[in-house]
Amino acid sequence: MANGTSVEICDEALAADAGGQVESLVAEGVPGKLAAADPTLWGPDAESEASIRLAWTTLHETSRSLPAEIDALRAELHAEGLDRIVLTGMGGSSLAPEVITATDGVALTVLDTTDPGQVADALEGELSRTVLVVSSKSGSTVETDSHRRIFERAFAQDGIDPATRMVVVTDPGSPLQRTAEEAGYRKVFTADPHVGGRYSALTAFGLVPAGLAGADIASLLDDAAAAHEQVRVDSPENPAVRLAAALAAAHTHGAEKAVFADTGSGISGFGDWVEQLIAESTGKNGTGVLSVVVESADSPGFTDRGDDATTVAVGPPHGSAQIATSGGLGGLFLLWEHATALLGRVLGINPFDQPDVEAAKKAARTLLDGGAGGPVASPTLVDGSVEVHAQGAWLSPGAGTISEVLRAFVAAMPDHGYLSVQAYLDRLDDASAAVLRPELARRTGAQTTFGWGPRFLHSTGQYHKGGHHNGVYLQITGASETDLDVPERPYSLGELQRAQALGDGQVLAQQHRPVLRLHLTDRAAGLVELVQAVQRLGHHEAREDSA
Repeated sequence: MANGTSVEICDEALAADAGGQVESLVAEGVPGKLAAADPTLWGPDAESEASIRLAWTTLHETSRSLPAEIDALRAELHAEGLDRIVLTGMGGSSLAPEVITATDGVALTVLDTTDPGQVADALEGELSRTVLVVSSKSGSTVETDSHRRIFERAFAQDGIDPATRMVVVTDPGSPLQRTAEEAGYRKVFTADPHVGGRYSALTAFGLVPAGLAGADIASLLDDAAAAHEQVRVDSPENPAVRLAAALAAAHTHGAEKAVFADTGSGISGFGDWVEQLIAESTGKNGTGVLSVVVESADSPGFTDRGDDATTVAVGPPHGSAQIATSGGLGGLFLLWEHATALLGRVLGINPFDQPDVEAAKKAARTLLDGGAGGPVASPTLVDGSVEVHAQGAWLSPGAGTISEVLRAFVAAMPDHGYLSVQAYLDRLDDASAAVLRPELARRTGAQTTFGWGPRFLHSTGQYHKGGHHNGVYLQITGASETDLDVPERPYSLGELQRAQALGDGQVLAQQHRPVLRLHLTDRAAGLVELVQAVQRLGHHEAREDSA
């Protein structure tokens, strides 16, 4: 029998502040109405959107037929020697399957990138054993469509019928469904269209790739069913109510960021999934909660959070945690989905739309239409293997090194602001770029997020434009030794990657956000030089110089 979830508010002052909101939500019967999919909970402006976005509340029941169907397909594939699963998908189509499989310890190759080197590495796996799961709610996601085309060509070049190796997950009636059926793809799973992407962990989008890879997806639904019995009740003990009330109370007092650390949950990468859920659901109308995922409970940002952040342990309580959430993965999915929807109500936000996501996509398309990912701009300065491309008036004319540029950049951050590091690189071969997050957090004293581009555009990208207007944005791009043409498209992956970085930077700059792009002409050497430049800032030096 699956156990439920638990929420512990470890900070007495926060628990007291949250108490009034808990009472209000319970008295108004909001938890029960949410579990019953009441679309009126977020006001008349949000009602039409909410009315087609609440089917996730019953997925623990409506997805019950999927495990058997997925298991049957997996057995069929294994009988043909097909046991390597590659997933192409963005946002909710990849984050949940990645958490599920990593937690279960089964192999899944995830492509949520436009980096040509990372995609080329995936192509160099054993195609004779490979099945590609093509996952897109809209059916027109540019990254996913590009991967599909590239793999189709690779299969054909290896003498393999591509249709036999393609499994599709999409919404009914999407362009991808039509393409799959016309081409005779191996299998098409259609998901409930009344579930938004970031709430889709327990739909076919989460379960199909994870189940084909060998994860125990039936137990996820058992966990969620147990959690549902807790989150649907109008009770002050409802964990989702307590969690939402605590986050709302902290936000009222200026803690607009939630810092996540794993404290021994046994769940791998949960912070990356919850980051999208919260940031994309609440980061709009100039408000919201920004998720800051840190490496451990001893990391900068968790142990020294300041007054603008709430610390959340995923797992047992930790000395620095103000809130701790525990439970099985399926239960935690449901807990955080309910809590986020409730938080949207308290903050006066529609948690189901994403009004600012399209802007960066449109800018990237415009650059691609202009050819080769847009015009090549001359760098502001060059320091070793790093080209500096600065946007905005914040850069001091006398800056001549990366450290001096970074010092001026961080000084442009508003009080209680945050630093967003965005690495348009190879998530595997350039994994060392992730060290920039703790290094910058330690030396600037600012809450610092890290995202791999372009996947963060489908996650925190909404918050960057629609949330609190106090971020500064550091883009890291890099020269590629190889590139991959996208069949029947007038661009390569490298050009698409470049257009996505430049397009998002343009949108941010147009909203008067400080943007700095550092381009690595040699990725390995440039990353070393960049880390060394950050380390030369000294502890909290950049922020202190600007005080």
